Amino acid sequence: MEKSKKVRHAAICSDCNGNGYIKAMIEESREHVVLQCKTCDSEGEIYVDESEVVESYINANNPTIIDKSKLN
Repeated sequence: MEKSKKVRHAAICSDCNGNGYIKAMIEESREHVVLQCKTCDSEGEIYVDESEVVESYINANNPTIIDKSKLN
């Protein structure tokens, strides 16, 4: 029996821009704090299985069928 291979795609994390950390400012003391990015677990990249990408693409581009006779 052959193992199914999942194809994974990597993309730069949009929250930290690939740095793995986020700079935040504390308003009370006006000092900057460096925080680890929780979206990508401080890796700088997020990984998505190809099947998830294909499903979201199909769902986004699949228009709802409208019965034109019911519009009037």
